Amino acid sequence: MSRITRRQALGVTAGAALGLTAAGRATAAPEPAAGSSAHPTGPAPFEEIFMGRRIKGGPSRGGGHHGGHHGGYSIRIDGGELHVMRNADGTWISVITHYEPVATPLAVARAAVRELQGAPLVPLTSS
Repeated sequence: MSRITRRQALGVTAGAALGLTAAGRATAAPEPAAGSSAHPTGPAPFEEIFMGRRIKGGPSRGGGHHGGHHGGYSIRIDGGELHVMRNADGTWISVITHYEPVATPLAVARAAVRELQGAPLVPLTSS
C-alpha cells in the first residue's frame, strides 16, 4: 500500500490553489472604480477644466494609426491628443504616465496634466 508523503500533499494543494486563482482571474471582469460611471461599452465620456487645462475624453472615432492600442478611447488636453492605452487588467496608462496605471481614462488625463506641470502637450510624430 502506497502512502502519500507530506511533500506530495503540499504540492497537490498548492497546485490546486494556483489553478483556482488563475481560473478566477481569467473569468472575473475588472470592476469599475468607485465613483466612475462606465458605459456598457466602455468608460463614460468626460470634459472638464483640471488645473487650468481643458481635458476631454470619449470613445474614439475610427481605428486610428495605433491599431486600437488606445482601448477605443481618445483623450485630449487643450486640444492635443494624449496617447493612452488600456492594459489587460483594465487599468489605463498614457505616454506621459506610462509606469503609473490608473483605473479610468479621466484619472489618466488628470495624472498627465499633473505631470506636465503647465508644459504644453507635444504631439508624437512617427520618424
